[in-house]
Amino acid sequence: MTDALTAQSFETLQLTSPADHVLSIVMNRPDRRNAFNTRMAEELISVWARLEEREGDGFRCAVLSGAGDKAFCSGADLKERNGMDKAAWQHQHTLFERMSYGLMNCPIPVIGAVEGAAFAGGFELMLGCSFVFASNTARFALTEVTLGLIPGIGGTQLLPRAVGRARALEILLTGTPFGAAEAAEWGLVNRLCDPGTVRDQAIESAARIAANAPLSVRQVLRAARDATDKDLARGLAYELDCYNTLIETEDRQEGIRAFNEKRPPRFIGR
Repeated sequence: MTDALTAQSFETLQLTSPADHVLSIVMNRPDRRNAFNTRMAEELISVWARLEEREGDGFRCAVLSGAGDKAFCSGADLKERNGMDKAAWQHQHTLFERMSYGLMNCPIPVIGAVEGAAFAGGFELMLGCSFVFASNTARFALTEVTLGLIPGIGGTQLLPRAVGRARALEILLTGTPFGAAEAAEWGLVNRLCDPGTVRDQAIESAARIAANAPLSVRQVLRAARDATDKDLARGLAYELDCYNTLIETEDRQEGIRAFNEKRPPRFIGR
């Protein structure tokens, strides 16, 4: 079973099995700082669906990381989004929702291995992992407010649950990057690693989990989610309502133009 999944050909992902019953998922767009585009979203959705439909497909734990040492994931590919009309934007965002929610509901634990930057949607994917290891040089930010948007794949709901309301609002409202030491202090990261060792340490931890009774691991995962996320679905739906009101605004369009033109945005409040 496990060989069938890793044998599949992906355009934006690298799938391997580095240890017994462990799946390594590498977001593989290093030239774009592993930003997710439509194709990556579709491919990640297919991986989560395969794991869900086949009860793990022989895998008992997964590690999610990014190719290279510059970024775990920098969020949505704004070059692909530049010039999108409302319908195209919302269609793509539906895929991004399914990509993120599939990670949150994955039937096996997923360890995030963060090397470099985890920004915007990349930070949100990190928040969707079961827990996270990071390089001590990693950087983190939710930058959506600087682009005329808000986090739309879980950030406003998962971050307060992870660090508390006040700390989350500071991160969400300023868009200011912060470092690995702060991420660890605030409980976003379980372990800080030397650069270049994060994925290996995450795989080692995944192998320990995979050696445990798989049904017990799954039930622990389900019980822990139920304990902390009983109202998450309602919060995610409200987040999307807030997000969707911004798609047609001039400020959202200006934020994307400014990013692609490499200049500060000029927001006008409409």
